[in-house]
Amino acid sequence: MNAVVTSALPVFALILTGWLAARWRILGPGATDALNRYVVYLSLPALLFRAMTQVDLTHMAHWGFVGAFAGGIAVTFLASFIGARGSQRALTDRGIQGLAASYANAGYMGIPLCLALLGPDSMAPATFTTLLTASVLFGFAIALIEFDRQQTPNLSLTLLKVGRALLRNPLLAAPLLGLAWAFTGLALPEGVDRYVALLGASASPCALVTIGLFLAQTETSSSGPGVMRLVAGKLLLQPAVTAVLAFYVFAMPPVWAWTAVLMSALPIGTGPFMLAQMYGRDARVTSRAILVSTVASVLTVSLLVAWISAHPIS
Repeated sequence: MNAVVTSALPVFALILTGWLAARWRILGPGATDALNRYVVYLSLPALLFRAMTQVDLTHMAHWGFVGAFAGGIAVTFLASFIGARGSQRALTDRGIQGLAASYANAGYMGIPLCLALLGPDSMAPATFTTLLTASVLFGFAIALIEFDRQQTPNLSLTLLKVGRALLRNPLLAAPLLGLAWAFTGLALPEGVDRYVALLGASASPCALVTIGLFLAQTETSSSGPGVMRLVAGKLLLQPAVTAVLAFYVFAMPPVWAWTAVLMSALPIGTGPFMLAQMYGRDARVTSRAILVSTVASVLTVSLLVAWISAHPIS
């Protein structure tokens, strides 16, 4: 449990820092929007760009691992997406809810946890799951939102407008540029690499502080069922589906299978909140789901860690 608490505590502490900063009026109401724009347009694109420039393209050949992890994401995303239909939400809101139920806090919590529990052999699959979550899943959600926003009676015109909007979106353009650079086989110049590393390193802390600011400035609403649906999907459904796929459907080394399950069991990351704020949607459910899932994961992930520890990785 110590490893889980060590991973979750900084997340909770940063959210609390933002909440206290708002309550004590160190940061005013305008800080929430300013910090969110900083993350969305500067630090997060830098983080995604640098991550993609360092991707090991050989990992893309592990189709069993991709199938297991992506399958868990797809089932959970679809379940949350369909579950939101009864309330007549717009496609954009349902897309954000689907993202929230399947978007793991992979980089900030997952990689340190995998290293502590599964050792250095888990770093390759753990890094790959981070890229799948932060780039592929995130990109799909953005494309879905833009399709909803750009719809016209003419499908060709709609697709053209969606394409233009996606290319102008820094959260999609940055990882695509990074992937293009990775295909060249060249390393980033040292000065450029240090710059994007410093800028990108501020993404997660600033995003978590922003969530705390937002929570302090919004009144509690009757969104309990919606929050718990997202939390249950993320902490229970996604790892269960991933485990079935990793151990009974696809073939892969045991450490890769356990990494897929552990990474899928992590609490909700900051991405859904960032998108809700970016597109001007109600972020109350996603922000509370991030907080609740982080606290609840201390129990659920600890149980998973105990289970993994009882089964030799061989």
